[in-house]
Amino acid sequence: MNWEEYSFVVRSKERKRIFLLLVRPKTPSEISRELSKKAAQVSRTLKQFSEKGLVECKTPNYKIGRVYALTKKGEKLLEHFKEKRLISF
Repeated sequence: MNWEEYSFVVRSKERKRIFLLLVRPKTPSEISRELSKKAAQVSRTLKQFSEKGLVECKTPNYKIGRVYALTKKGEKLLEHFKEKRLISF
């Protein structure tokens, strides 16, 4: 596991909440509704995750309703959260 990526996610409560919601693919609108956050903030965070290789856009050609999902790297990080019981399912 990459500790820099782990640190990046957990340093911000909002980044951690957004990351954990991606246990299944979602759109930025779905995430913003679930967290009562502005879509721009969610989109910015997803872009940061994408730059770090933690998530990928599954529908990059769409202007509206883009779907984001964890990459293999993101899934490994999510597994670490589960193992450490930082989240429950």
